[in-house]
Amino acid sequence: MTEHVAGRTRPFRLLLVEDDDGDALLVEELLYDTGLPYDLTRCRTAAEARQALRTGPVDCVLLDLHLPDASGVDTVQAIQPDADAAVIVLTGLDEPRAGVDALAAGAQDYLVKGQVQPDLMQRAVRYAVQRKQAERANAALQIGRLRAEENARLERGLLPEPLLSSTVVTASSRYYPGRAQALLGGDFLDVVQTDDGQVHAVIGDVSGHGPDAAALGVCLRIAWRALTLGGHRDQELLGLLEQVHIAERADSDLFTTCTLITLDPDSLVLTLHLAGHHEPLLVTAKGTQEVDTAHGIALGIAPGLGRWPATTLALPARGALIAYTDGLVEGFADSTGARLGVEGLLRIIDTIPSPDPGTHLDELIARTRTLNADRHTDDLAVLRLDWTDTSAPAL
Repeated sequence: MTEHVAGRTRPFRLLLVEDDDGDALLVEELLYDTGLPYDLTRCRTAAEARQALRTGPVDCVLLDLHLPDASGVDTVQAIQPDADAAVIVLTGLDEPRAGVDALAAGAQDYLVKGQVQPDLMQRAVRYAVQRKQAERANAALQIGRLRAEENARLERGLLPEPLLSSTVVTASSRYYPGRAQALLGGDFLDVVQTDDGQVHAVIGDVSGHGPDAAALGVCLRIAWRALTLGGHRDQELLGLLEQVHIAERADSDLFTTCTLITLDPDSLVLTLHLAGHHEPLLVTAKGTQEVDTAHGIALGIAPGLGRWPATTLALPARGALIAYTDGLVEGFADSTGARLGVEGLLRIIDTIPSPDPGTHLDELIARTRTLNADRHTDDLAVLRLDWTDTSAPAL
């Protein structure tokens, strides 16, 4: 019957903070008469209580408001930094406001000494513990909501809507954070089309995870869009992005890899600049292959010394370019611990028949994540640019 009444199978872990031996004895007798299962520890000062709370788990603190080292509402506040437990304050008959003030200070309930019966003590302990659990759950929900809002703001900054007016070129993108409920990392991408009709794209990866990497990724993405629309191109553009990277990074160890893409829809000429990034993949009617691209150093590795040579190639009348961050290929490919790598990625891509670019990316990412089985936790971003000539055969 006791376990049923208490709603639990293990004893309540109680901490009595009371310097008066007589009052402590009365509380202990009341607890005995409640029929509650409990383990009781007694402290005489707020300092001892803080130490006990740091030492082991406590469900509920029974707290006298007059201790040698704390008095009144200050007593509640004195143990709050160390208390993940419910707090019931014990007040005197001549303290009509003390209990209410203690509740305002964070206690879950209060009892007046000399007016407490066993059934009231039992209810107070059980309800105080339940209230504290509800408060913790609400706090966790609030943290989750704030995290989701922060993720949404960062995602808008990292993955904006493309500024693309062409009917010849389309853009599709996907992003997945590396850890469930994690803040977005520093992967970013963007696509814009300038007045001359050329389509410009960037995909990048700031080293590290969390808010600092994400904030730097947002900053670099916005800087890239502004500088590109302002007419800056190629190596000059990468040099300016490196200056922004150095000025905005929170840690001197942070660096950024990225790929600049320029696609001319009229001449079907592609220009690439790699700054420590993976070569993109070219999808044609003959299959998918890695583009042989010249490499330059990642931004922030050797400030001011970077050189980023251009790679130019003619494109078929119909095709797609897939650029990605390393989270897509660094996951595991099987139970042996082998990494997927680019070759594994190519094998997967050519087995996905979907003609829809977005569906193709979804299937590609789903298969890589299934193989990885959550063993590798890097973020991943993928950008796919498709171009088409209606007179050309389908892929």
